[in-house]
Amino acid sequence: MAVAADSQFHVLAVDDSIIDRKLIERLLKTSSFQVTTVDSGIKALEFLVSPDQQEIEVNLIITDYWMPGMTGYDLLKKIKESSYLKDIPVVIMSSENVPARINRCLEEGAEEFFLKPVQLADMNRLRPHLMKTKSKEEKSSEEEDDANSSATSKRKAMDVEEIILPEKTRQRFLPKLQ
Repeated sequence: MAVAADSQFHVLAVDDSIIDRKLIERLLKTSSFQVTTVDSGIKALEFLVSPDQQEIEVNLIITDYWMPGMTGYDLLKKIKESSYLKDIPVVIMSSENVPARINRCLEEGAEEFFLKPVQLADMNRLRPHLMKTKSKEEKSSEEEDDANSSATSKRKAMDVEEIILPEKTRQRFLPKLQ
């Protein structure tokens, strides 16, 4: 996982291809974004809900569509189903121009769908989505106090089990059959 600093907007870039990950990281840095990169949807979710991540506010997630283990579409669905993560804008990237796939991602809540190779001009299309999250964060930070922050941490911890380990949370309640 790579983290670069010195910007007001933080983007989590998710791609299993090291070449594509480095390209998107370079484009985002050139556009003055703070960037964290991970190589899978699972690692993205782990990063988003980790206690260490509380100091880093993620303003946008850009993810590849086809990845082993968890696709970008599956990651999008997990994020939008989470009460804690659902407001983070998600952009999907793919080298395949499949209209049905693009529409499905947009219907599920993706803000944009970029065709690879992603170019510097595409980075300008991210700013309006980042501005929406920044204004939401400013409103919520004005309303939130220290007592709320511990409740948020508890909700976040509960979301970890909901998001990453749904099978394990369900199994606890199943009776043992012998």
